[in-house]
Amino acid sequence: MAFVKISEQPSLYDGLENKSVHEILTDINNEDHKVADAVKRAIPQIEHLVNGIVDRMRRGGRIFYMGAGTSGRLGVLDASEIPPTFGMDPGWIIGLIAGGDTALRNAVENAEDDTEQGWKDLLEHHISPLDTVIGIAASGTTPYVIGALRDARAHGCLTAAITSNPDAPVSHEADIAIEMIVGPEYVTGSSRMKSGTGQKLICNMISTAVMIKMGRVKGNKMVNMQLTNAKLVDRGTRMVMDELGITDYAAARRLLLLHGSVKLACDAYKSN
Repeated sequence: MAFVKISEQPSLYDGLENKSVHEILTDINNEDHKVADAVKRAIPQIEHLVNGIVDRMRRGGRIFYMGAGTSGRLGVLDASEIPPTFGMDPGWIIGLIAGGDTALRNAVENAEDDTEQGWKDLLEHHISPLDTVIGIAASGTTPYVIGALRDARAHGCLTAAITSNPDAPVSHEADIAIEMIVGPEYVTGSSRMKSGTGQKLICNMISTAVMIKMGRVKGNKMVNMQLTNAKLVDRGTRMVMDELGITDYAAARRLLLLHGSVKLACDAYKSN
């Protein structure tokens, strides 16, 4: 039986060009409500993946997101937010997109159709069996992702696939298949919509849960965040004040800037 992509099926809505702006926005919002429920149904698989990642990361393993187009951009986005949010070195979570960095802003012709390039991209990062490779492909058929997962799995990496289609080819190449079935898109085939929203939610869940279990959060605070602007310095200062019971804002700010993070500042203060 031929593989049928639910994500490519005709929209449940028609005559979009004849609708009012209010109707269009309401319809899109109604469809978006389906995404969180679809992600919820995939929590057991996401949990399995997070536990596997944490075990490997504690032994030096890394996470690689792999994707093309919107899927690739979302992986790169999630990876790029880890250093400023959790103070991790950029080398711990890496986003790779078919076509390279050029593809972040522009479509690169035929980049996703090469089944060998994904593994070549991983080899440039000295991929090891301790690493985890997460392929993101709404369609579930992207050759760049399928090839990367197949080779990564053969070399002992933990592999996972995030897709919007059940029993997708990409799922068969992964140890853990995260199938987030959101149904047809509002604009037929436009996977930047519900599929993209669901992918963003799942990537957030994976990386945030991993960082929490890796000790990069205390209580509910980003105690390892990078102090890259005035807003974050102010936030960090108030965290230090709250954690240490300091009422002098200027003193807490000096302590924070001296040590470079909330965690280091608090640890240093408590050790004195």
